[in-house]
Amino acid sequence: MKNIYPVFFTKTDTVVLVEVPDLEILTEGKDMVNAVEMARDAIELKCVSMEDDGMEIPLPSEINSLDVNSGTFAEDGTTVVSLVDIDSGEYRRKIDTKAVRKNVTIPSWLNYEAEHAGINISRVLQEALMKVLNVQRNF
Repeated sequence: MKNIYPVFFTKTDTVVLVEVPDLEILTEGKDMVNAVEMARDAIELKCVSMEDDGMEIPLPSEINSLDVNSGTFAEDGTTVVSLVDIDSGEYRRKIDTKAVRKNVTIPSWLNYEAEHAGINISRVLQEALMKVLNVQRNF
């Protein structure tokens, strides 16, 4: 799932505090670049977790409907609202690298040929699925 969420960034003397109101996320970054990275990572993790739990992921609010003065960190510094793009599918490919066992049935003659050619059937299946699904390995 790709989307863009509005995020409150509050600059303090030491860090940038981050709030994602639509997903009830609070985090922080050491500077603005890091704060955006932390926001993206937190949003993608929350979306992947919600997908795994079968929960509906809230749609992003319109940026114009948000009031920076109502944010959790409004009194801690200067707050701005910005948009952060996410791609939970890409995030999942980066973090979910565990192997899953699947039984695959192929004709005996094809198995014989693959074994004698030294072909890793599991690897070929992975590559074929990635090609059919038009996705890439990100690790």
